[in-house]
Amino acid sequence: MEAAGRNALGGWAMSTMTSTQTWTIELRFDEDADHTHAVASLHLPSGQELRGHGRSRRNPVDRPVARIGEEVAGARAMSNLAHELLEYAAGEIETNVRRGDPAT
Repeated sequence: MEAAGRNALGGWAMSTMTSTQTWTIELRFDEDADHTHAVASLHLPSGQELRGHGRSRRNPVDRPVARIGEEVAGARAMSNLAHELLEYAAGEIETNVRRGDPAT
């Protein structure tokens, strides 16, 4: 948690208090014999939901092991979600800079 205010020089000063938050990512999978599609979902405290998508394909010479397809597709979905979260955060930064006041 952060509190902001103007310092003696007219700039912004932040005082930081310690807090803990937990964000939960949900992974869902759709599979057939050779393909796995994963969706990673994150609900932000602002109410915004972000999603990342990932796919995997079984090599025809490999044995069908669903867990491996889920791991690969899940990792790709979370990687995509990480990029989505960075893009969202960049937009929040840009909005904050244009407003000229700290986020609440």
